[in-house]
Amino acid sequence: MRRMRLSFSLLLLLAATPALAQERAAEPASGDEDTVAASDDPNAAENAPSKVPLDEIRRYVAVFNAVKEAYVEPVDDKKLMQSAIRGLLLDLDPHSTYFDKEDAEAFDEQASGAYDGIGVELLAQPDNTLRVVAPIDDTPAARAGIKSGDVIVAVDGKPLPSDDSMSPLRGPTGSQVKLTLVREGREGPFDVTVTRQTIRVASVRSRLLEPGYGYIRISAFQADTGATFQQQLDALQAKGALKGLVLDLRSNPGGLLNAAVQVADELLDKGVIVTTRGRIAVSDSEFDATPGDRMHGKPVVVLVDAGSASAAEVLAGALRDNDRARVVGSRTFGKGSVQTVLPLDNGDSVKLTTARYYTPSGKSIQASGIVPDVVFQAPAPQDKPASIADYSEATLPGHLHGDNEGAEGYTAGDLLEGDGYITSALNELKQPGSYTKAQAAKGAKAAKAPTGAKPKAAADKAAAKPVPAPARPQAPASVPASEPAKPEAPTPPPAAESAKPKQP
Repeated sequence: MRRMRLSFSLLLLLAATPALAQERAAEPASGDEDTVAASDDPNAAENAPSKVPLDEIRRYVAVFNAVKEAYVEPVDDKKLMQSAIRGLLLDLDPHSTYFDKEDAEAFDEQASGAYDGIGVELLAQPDNTLRVVAPIDDTPAARAGIKSGDVIVAVDGKPLPSDDSMSPLRGPTGSQVKLTLVREGREGPFDVTVTRQTIRVASVRSRLLEPGYGYIRISAFQADTGATFQQQLDALQAKGALKGLVLDLRSNPGGLLNAAVQVADELLDKGVIVTTRGRIAVSDSEFDATPGDRMHGKPVVVLVDAGSASAAEVLAGALRDNDRARVVGSRTFGKGSVQTVLPLDNGDSVKLTTARYYTPSGKSIQASGIVPDVVFQAPAPQDKPASIADYSEATLPGHLHGDNEGAEGYTAGDLLEGDGYITSALNELKQPGSYTKAQAAKGAKAAKAPTGAKPKAAADKAAAKPVPAPARPQAPASVPASEPAKPEAPTPPPAAESAKPKQP
């Protein structure tokens, strides 16, 4: 049986905090005039000293009153308080955030796979712009040509609102929205018009690449992803015994941890899938595979790229560490943290980073990502479409420090777009090492090119030489911020994020 050592005391503690704080506010501090205990929990000392600083609270009240009395225009109490609560989470890490009731409902809708919008995973940045993590397959955003790495700087000609930058993207089905984008490699901002629709995301798609070789694409991890994966794998096998499977997780921003665990369990017969560890016992969990491999040990290749994050990395790491699959493609995003969504009594929610996850080998991929067994080359920089070059968890301001961060040889991954990489993955599935041999042959051919050949042609051929996977990661200088995190309608928690307290 899969072990899930979970409880919901964290949720209960959060729900009890307002009443507790109100009681304590009226009590004198015991033994310390400047602080007061934040909890009556007899085990609180084990979790770390937790004090509410009274001096800081008094300072907050003074600022609150100053704003109320002296700001040039009247300010609503509720708006001030919500801003203060958001501020509590703002500087924690890029993935902790506060959802008002509308955002919380949108978040739940997206976790279930249906919501009104344009269909894109977004990351809020400090300069009040939105960076595209990935457009979701077969949605208005994808059809309009929006790409990973694009930055949304305005909507309908107006700057994004500071309190909820994603709200202008939502609207009735059939209505249009004009996005002003900035794209790497393209001069100046440009506009794209997108027609909103109800996004019913089919998170799993499948087909036969050729007789005996199946292909399954998972674009996100939603509540029904595990069951749908099982159905589609069974449907492929009904067409004839499979000799192998290509599992495509490119530009998959993550989602529900439990969904990734379910998919891994379908392909594993035994072993640990993932463990999570936090500061309190409620955040610690371990997921083990149950007997029964639906592929009966047939080879699996997992295709990933720089847009593969969170739950996608959990799945890739679980299959590789259990020697069940080989990983090919490009270094993944590197989001190794778990978020829990904690509902509040007024309908709002807090999405809080509560743990880090570890692959079966005990490694954390936080801010380093997964380096594939075979690294596929992306086009030369001058030929690339928009990408997230040098854009990864390690570049997000305030990101959690990774165990391997700062090690030698780190380079961010590339986006690998197009069916050509599926063909390369299939060849690796059928004949391991085929990609490296093919690249070596191209390199040898380039080396034999006449010395009088045009420099550009020579350079293009030389670029075909295989690039070994960097041995160990080293973090690049930090830059932008937040979520394979929030989507346009706040997304299902990326990677190992659970949408409900009952899911780790």
